[in-house]
Amino acid sequence: MAHVTTPADVVVAEHEDTRNDGPMTGGERDVLDHWLDLYRETVFHKIAGLTAEQLCERSCPPSTMSLMGTVRHLAEVEAYWLRVVLLDEQDVPDYWCTRESPDGDFDDIDPATAADDVATYALELDRSRATLNGWTDLDGPVRGTRHGKQVNLRWILIHLIEEYARHLGHMDLLRERVDGRTGY
Repeated sequence: MAHVTTPADVVVAEHEDTRNDGPMTGGERDVLDHWLDLYRETVFHKIAGLTAEQLCERSCPPSTMSLMGTVRHLAEVEAYWLRVVLLDEQDVPDYWCTRESPDGDFDDIDPATAADDVATYALELDRSRATLNGWTDLDGPVRGTRHGKQVNLRWILIHLIEEYARHLGHMDLLRERVDGRTGY
């Protein structure tokens, strides 16, 4: 007998889609913030309604990518760019990527930790938003560096938007392979 998914099995519940086009004639910072937040919200839509096992399914062999691995990767990305590079925080933990497992975000997934992993991503988004709300200068160099090179907040925001756009494309394909669901 096939397993029937119940709401209790689902890691992220289906929810209303409130995404919109944002400030189409807005200022640079408003537009950058909007696209980054729209893509962050899209991550939750891509994983909504799935079980932990479905989130961890590596649906495009031989790739080790999964929806869960991508969520974990994006949590690492948020922490790196907005805590390590922007703020120059030196004590930011690696959640899953370690010296022993540099691709642990993708490789070391486990359905038993999927809900906690999604919660870690959500917590990192809260930290990132608070950090960005307190940093208004797009032009000046940030506190940290990227490979010893100075960057500014504009560069970081554009890089984050690019990173999300790339990985959301992956998530589109992974989700379709898991259960056939498509959509923006």
